[in-house]
Amino acid sequence: MNESRPHSPATGQDDPRLDLLRRWLERDLGMRQFGLAPASADASFRRYFRVTRAGQTSLIVMDAPPGKEDVGPYLRVAAMLQDIGVHAPRILQRSEREGFLLLTDLGTTMYLPELTKPGQADPLYADALAALVRIQARGARAAAELPPYGEKLLRFEMSLFPDWLLQRHLSLELSPREAQVLHEAMNALVANALEQPQVFVHRDYHSRNLMVCPEANPGIIDFQDAVHGSLTYDLVSLLRDSYIAWPQERVVGWALEFRRLAIAAGLPAGNDEAQFLRWFDLMGVQRHLKVGGIFARLFHRDGKPGYLADIPRTLQYAVNSCARHADFVELGELIGTRVLPAVTARLEGNAR
Repeated sequence: MNESRPHSPATGQDDPRLDLLRRWLERDLGMRQFGLAPASADASFRRYFRVTRAGQTSLIVMDAPPGKEDVGPYLRVAAMLQDIGVHAPRILQRSEREGFLLLTDLGTTMYLPELTKPGQADPLYADALAALVRIQARGARAAAELPPYGEKLLRFEMSLFPDWLLQRHLSLELSPREAQVLHEAMNALVANALEQPQVFVHRDYHSRNLMVCPEANPGIIDFQDAVHGSLTYDLVSLLRDSYIAWPQERVVGWALEFRRLAIAAGLPAGNDEAQFLRWFDLMGVQRHLKVGGIFARLFHRDGKPGYLADIPRTLQYAVNSCARHADFVELGELIGTRVLPAVTARLEGNAR
């Protein structure tokens, strides 16, 4: 089953990296008679393949091309999560020079499709909230070693919204007043993020990066971009997910359950529920602006159109959150009356 110039399982085209990966498994790790199939791909240059062997547990191999991806952060954060005591892949073998990692396999059932099944959302979110509190409560020492999620990074992320979504994707020019509204809102969003307790932040803690596991649920993946940042960031990623939406009352209920668990674990979680929910809403607006820009950039820079359809849901979250806070009403109106209709029109035009 080995080929000197294998085809990519996904595209059927020549794939030198896959050839190199096979040789690493055979030559360096001594594997024989194994199957290799795509497990997943993400929004970066990383790829994941599932390694299967007769009568043995499947494994995952990460392909992170050197020069484009650095496996160092993944290795460091994986060790941190193992020390904290949550369920993340364990590193079995590594070749940092070639950009390959052999990992334990957390299975094929991600949260996203399971959440829509009757009676599954509450228990799945209960597990995810408990794991998130565990990461934040037990990961204080680890968090201090992570890159800071400070003003510079927060502002850069939000700049993706005007640069890539408004200008590049929509060719949308803001009036002087609209530009001022966006600028002032970004200042306030940075202040909101920095006034919160700073904790271990996974940074993509959502339904496509959580796996349903029969034991120690959830399995947590795609954590290499972890930072030291705001208490509510990962909670927003989980509950205001770009890939699935819930009624506001359910989201608030889950968010306040997180706050209860956090306080019980000794974490500061706001003076009262109102402060906590404002933190949560405005942290969400920051993330939604960022994600809208990232999804547009993935299309224009990286040739990945699959995320465009998720932009309207993401921006609607921002509109709804802004409407709940008087100092953000103008930003919500800008997004709701100018940006969101333009995004929808562009999607409909692409579909024709």
